[in-house]
Amino acid sequence: MGLEQALADFFTHMGILNLTVGNIVMILVGLTLVYLAIRYKMEPLLLLPIGISAVLVNLPLSHVANWPLAPQLPPDVQGNIFATLSYLNEQYGPPGIFDLIYYLLIKTEVVPLLIFFGLGAMTDFGPMIADPKTALLGAAAQIGVFVAMLTAILLGFDLKEAASIGIIGGADGPTTIYLTTKLAPHILSATAVAAYSYMSLVPLIQPPVIKALTTPEERRIRMEQLRPVSKREKILFPIASMIVIGLLVPSAAPLIGMLMIGNLFRESGVVQRLSKAAQEELMNIVTIFLGLGVGSTMRAESFLTPKTLMILALGVVAFASATAGGVLFGKLMMKLSGGRINPMIGAAGVSAVPMSARVVQKLATEEDPGNFILMHAMGPNVAGVIGTAVVAGVFLSALG
Repeated sequence: MGLEQALADFFTHMGILNLTVGNIVMILVGLTLVYLAIRYKMEPLLLLPIGISAVLVNLPLSHVANWPLAPQLPPDVQGNIFATLSYLNEQYGPPGIFDLIYYLLIKTEVVPLLIFFGLGAMTDFGPMIADPKTALLGAAAQIGVFVAMLTAILLGFDLKEAASIGIIGGADGPTTIYLTTKLAPHILSATAVAAYSYMSLVPLIQPPVIKALTTPEERRIRMEQLRPVSKREKILFPIASMIVIGLLVPSAAPLIGMLMIGNLFRESGVVQRLSKAAQEELMNIVTIFLGLGVGSTMRAESFLTPKTLMILALGVVAFASATAGGVLFGKLMMKLSGGRINPMIGAAGVSAVPMSARVVQKLATEEDPGNFILMHAMGPNVAGVIGTAVVAGVFLSALG
């Protein structure tokens, strides 16, 4: 009997006997993301850790994630991270490594906000400051957020889920994670994977939309060289932006604040070491935690649902409509300027920096090898980062 019991216990604790069809599917999905990251270099800095952690979290009895993603918490526990951790420990046992990453770094918004800090240190707002009207194109591209949101509502998603899906149209992964964590954490894995996957597909999604809405003559329009931007302007911009947006849209203050603090580090010129650390060491560390944390949410029971497939489809709608909104507003500005603005730069209003600006430059070069509009496209591109953060703040004020 002793041997039989020992064998029974051994097989009971073998993970392979506890594999479900859902686990197998998610392991294959994770391996697919790893393959795309390595073979085709599709957002490898994020898809690689997301994919491999998705594999690990779907191995039964691995104990890397023991807590549920969206547990029902007692009223006296909600909103208190320390009380939440204590409650989950009592109910579900000790946390796994992914539980700690998710609850301490992702759910508390620490990682998304630090990502914004690093992005600010890496961003040059000069092109937008040199030609402020291009900021309107960054705002126009946000139409994709609302198109996807309204479509999601028509498909049966509630308002909080629809807002989290719509923000994918801003092409800003950290903002998508930040908003979804607050409004609809149960769909975080789907929205994050959609946002980062389609960001890597911007060179495939945007060109057909741009070409469908513009003529070869419009794509050949050359624009005047941007004026030089002084150091004083670059220093005042992040300070003024943080104050103005913080007063008008307080819910956007954490995102915009971290973005502008990072940018002030860059432009001040007196903390080069800190700026370099934010751009490199800090950014690398938080990117690792972001990928692992998002991948840990790709569990079979929460990811393999009809909603996930709809979210992935709506991600395409969001990106395409955002591109269309920017281009159409670019055509309006072209008309009003007497043909001095290339409407394609409106497509760069999605905040996939700098990929969408490079797409615009590539299409311009195809029509006219001597046409250089990359810096003009960078204006709407960086404006899109601000625009998406502001929209997220509005959603939080209305729905949070």
